[in-house]
Amino acid sequence: MADDRLALDVADGIATITIRRPQKLNALDDVMVDALAARCGAIERDATVRVVILTGEGGKAFSAGGDIEAWSGNEPQQFGMRWVRDGHAAFDCLARLRQPVIAVLNGHTLGGGLELAACADYRIAEAHVKLGQPETGLGIIPGWSGTQRAVRRFGPQVVRRMALFGEVFAAAQALDLGLVDAVVETGQGLAKARELAASVIARAPVATEITKMLINAADGEERERVLETLGGIAAAANEDLKEGLAAFREKRKASFKA
Repeated sequence: MADDRLALDVADGIATITIRRPQKLNALDDVMVDALAARCGAIERDATVRVVILTGEGGKAFSAGGDIEAWSGNEPQQFGMRWVRDGHAAFDCLARLRQPVIAVLNGHTLGGGLELAACADYRIAEAHVKLGQPETGLGIIPGWSGTQRAVRRFGPQVVRRMALFGEVFAAAQALDLGLVDAVVETGQGLAKARELAASVIARAPVATEITKMLINAADGEERERVLETLGGIAAAANEDLKEGLAAFREKRKASFKA
């Protein structure tokens, strides 16, 4: 069962995922990471969902990243094979959703929280938000694609400044650097996200999904799956499939037309 600290609400074509652990600055533990993958699987299969909004509960943090108490006691093998790999798998599910994803950064977005935000197609920061990658100050690396997807999305120099030199950026700086796409007044993030969601819903659904997949492929996100997905759609729409299936069921040789 998906963790209730990662709430999912679906209404009017919008799936909203809310991280609900404000007392821990919306830090993620291993159960919540598993829940994220489950939530994304449910969204992917829901034909009514056209766009996804991701946010955190409370105003202090969108997410402070991985819960130190959840991973600090792990042996190196367990840390890498369970914590890092499972986090990658869950974040990949979010980044590769067929629906556009809007992240509402309504609080500080640090470490794994920034890696989570990097999975979104559009990031809205409220004016009080700060963003950074503090992992090396703790003796660990940004392990949920903070040196990979984050570099592709934000550029290597911005990631160097955060991950190697410890710079933390205010919302206005983050906008100038391309870490976020819009800055709004504190408390206005969800309203802006719903406005953007409406603009997505007004567009052609199939074209929007395919366009997102093609952009992901160009960005190195999921090239192989995109190619085979689009190839599968083209093949399934061809009359050859109907003939091939009919021949199989009728136990005869298929007669394909040129």
